[in-house]
Amino acid sequence: MKPTPAIDAFWKRFVKSQGIDNRTCPIAFYFCDNQHDANSCAALVVAGIKQATAPSQWWFDKHKEALPRIGDYFVVTNWNVEPQAVIQTTAVLVVHFGQVDDAFAYAEGEGDRSLAEWRRVHRRYYAREMGCDESEITDDFAVVCHHFRCVYCG
Repeated sequence: MKPTPAIDAFWKRFVKSQGIDNRTCPIAFYFCDNQHDANSCAALVVAGIKQATAPSQWWFDKHKEALPRIGDYFVVTNWNVEPQAVIQTTAVLVVHFGQVDDAFAYAEGEGDRSLAEWRRVHRRYYAREMGCDESEITDDFAVVCHHFRCVYCG
């Protein structure tokens, strides 16, 4: 999404608070595809619980977007596109769905933080995203394991 005046002002407060050069406002986004989950995930980031996310490689390919790189900043918003946090990428790894492990599921911070819950929720999410049946999200489906740290909550 394009930065709104509120996102731009939030970014400028972050830059000033860190004493870093005035970089261009980065990509802003909310997690998930519905208001409840987007707002819950943003709150988990602010609380320091959510430290990872797992978009599909399919999404990056479809939108012709580059994968995040270590050091990249992003502004996390809630569903109403109100800025909640600035995150910074700490690691990015593309793995197969079946290779996602307990540690990553825990770092995502959602639900009960178990791998079983992660697989159930993400298989359903990816199927919605792609408009396919959940059975088509196989263990070799490519997942972008994006680790980050929250660096600013304003």
